[in-house]
Amino acid sequence: MTDLPEPPIAEQRAYSFERHGITVEDPYHWLKDQSYPTIDDEDVLDYLKEENAYFEAWKAPQADTIEALFEEMKARIKEDDKGVPVKNGDYVYWSEFAPGTQYRLWYRKPADGTASDITPDNGTLIYDENAQAEGGDYYRLGGFEVSPDGTQAIVLSDRNGSERYTIEVIDIASGEVLETVSDSALGAPEWDKAGTGFFYTVANENWRTYEAYYHALGTDAKDDRLVLKETENPAFTVNLSKSTDENYIFLLSGENSSGEWYFIPADDPTAEPQLIMRRRPDIQYSVDAAHGKFWIVTNDNHVNFRLAQADPADPMKWHTVIAGSDDFYLEGVDAYRDHLLVEGRLNGLDQLYLRDYDSGDMTRLPFEEAAYTAGFTGMAEYAPDKYRLYYSSMVTPGTVMDYDAASGEFTTLKVQEVPSGHDPDKYVVDRLMIEARDGAMVPVSVLRSKDFELDGTGRVFMTGYGAYGSAYPASFSTSRYSLVDRGYAFAIAHIRGGDEMGYQWFLDGKLKKRTNTFNDFVDVTRGLIEAGYAPAGNIAAQGGSAGGELMGAIANQAPELYGAIVADVPFVDVLNTMLDDTLPLTPGEWNEWGNPITDPEAFKYILSYSPYDQVSAQDYPAMLITGGLNDPRVTYWEPAKYAAKLRATKTDDNLLLLKINMGAGHGGKSGRWNSLYEQAEKYAFVLDQLGQE
Repeated sequence: MTDLPEPPIAEQRAYSFERHGITVEDPYHWLKDQSYPTIDDEDVLDYLKEENAYFEAWKAPQADTIEALFEEMKARIKEDDKGVPVKNGDYVYWSEFAPGTQYRLWYRKPADGTASDITPDNGTLIYDENAQAEGGDYYRLGGFEVSPDGTQAIVLSDRNGSERYTIEVIDIASGEVLETVSDSALGAPEWDKAGTGFFYTVANENWRTYEAYYHALGTDAKDDRLVLKETENPAFTVNLSKSTDENYIFLLSGENSSGEWYFIPADDPTAEPQLIMRRRPDIQYSVDAAHGKFWIVTNDNHVNFRLAQADPADPMKWHTVIAGSDDFYLEGVDAYRDHLLVEGRLNGLDQLYLRDYDSGDMTRLPFEEAAYTAGFTGMAEYAPDKYRLYYSSMVTPGTVMDYDAASGEFTTLKVQEVPSGHDPDKYVVDRLMIEARDGAMVPVSVLRSKDFELDGTGRVFMTGYGAYGSAYPASFSTSRYSLVDRGYAFAIAHIRGGDEMGYQWFLDGKLKKRTNTFNDFVDVTRGLIEAGYAPAGNIAAQGGSAGGELMGAIANQAPELYGAIVADVPFVDVLNTMLDDTLPLTPGEWNEWGNPITDPEAFKYILSYSPYDQVSAQDYPAMLITGGLNDPRVTYWEPAKYAAKLRATKTDDNLLLLKINMGAGHGGKSGRWNSLYEQAEKYAFVLDQLGQE
């Protein structure tokens, strides 16, 4: 650090606001460009450039370490990797990476009903993401939906990270763009049954999908029919899906705790949407269709959800098929011709079942590791010969398998290849339950080498998320081994706010119970210290988005436990964001965090933990904070304001870095090598602060 220039110091400009009788000072309010979403304030841009220059000054002497990390992480990734083909109609489809390329190539070949159908070779190139990305700083393919007759495709493309996608219809044989339908689409489109048109949703000026449209091929997009518009609740957004049997288009208007579904016969796209069940507070449901019935997963009478059945002619009359359970958390059901595919979680571990329609018998697919992730995947047809699933653990590379229901046998189709080598016998996975301060038992998955001693002298890298009911899977990641092989234990804290231990686990980490999430992570950290994994200060932590909020909260609550923290696109300016209902996500987030505009108690509670607002004059660990100028989810000024306030307030001289991607969004740079290089930078930061064996 002694060789670094002086860090940038953001000017403090007097600004305050009063709400519910409380005055909040915000001297870095000016870092939010007042012409947003246009960002052209020279003072703002100059500050961000200064921070990036400071990051680059730190990075320069780390170049060899970063390059070494990048090359070894890259060496674990098969450059010419190929996916397992998926049959859809008359063709099988798959994607590949060519050596040295950043993006995927998409292929297909005629399905012939033989073993060659699962072999990715002899295909015809139908889409080249690399060619699309050429000449730009960013590219992301958001969707590629082939028409029922296989001749055309709907393509969604994002070229700046703003997550506003252009919809184009292309001729697959020639690659010619036939129509451009929208430049602000968001969400997956769905073809009608005949392939004469498709349904899609668009983002408005606030990046909210309030409207669904139907576009008839060959017509002017200005004349597209408005199918559904959300007008009652600004927190609700509209999304589309198609039933597994392909007979219905479903439209959902909802947010993360409630919603209502509509259906349209896929062979009658001009029909008016029919309501399945009216929205109710805190009641969720999802719908699939098979054998002339709707199959509905809902939490209307049990927190862990039940499966119900309904007749499309009388969709509001539901009959229980699988009752809710205190032990088994029912996550979802897909209705295929021969079986209902049931996914859930028991004791925090994924469970997969096949349910027979006639007998109701449930067949469990067995998995034996202490911690793993598994799910059904990659079936585009209603009546597959076998059921495809994905499995991995922290030591088992991602594996694609087919399951034969008749024989009960698994067939392995692909195991993620690690070109530089991977020996799972060199590692061990610990599954711990650590008691939080209120008595809750929090699951923790830990990957370490077998020679990592629990003698209290080691190093630990921790991560977690804890929001929106999103579980953090104990899955395989090649990049983690760059730390594990340098003497680190890699720990995933499955904290409240996710749904690892059931839907109540999620409810116990949101709204007025939000601080349970932060407390869980800190208590897990202390539990790992007590178990001998590492001493205080020898622990690094990383989290992104809502997980970045987590990083800010633990840095405020227990900074002495951590030697380094990486906060990626961190949602740290929680109060200000939840007070601004013009921002893209805010109305839809009130059910997660509370509405401080109308609720004084929500205002006080959010203020009490909002990481930006709670920065105080104390020592903080070394921190690397990242953001994206085009990020519509966590706007760039959140990490910028947070870094500025930390610099002005903290009492230590530990390293503090801010890196803002000036041409990317929430996910960082696009392209597999660019994103991997950014992870190498973050690991280099941790090694710079905590060292290695």
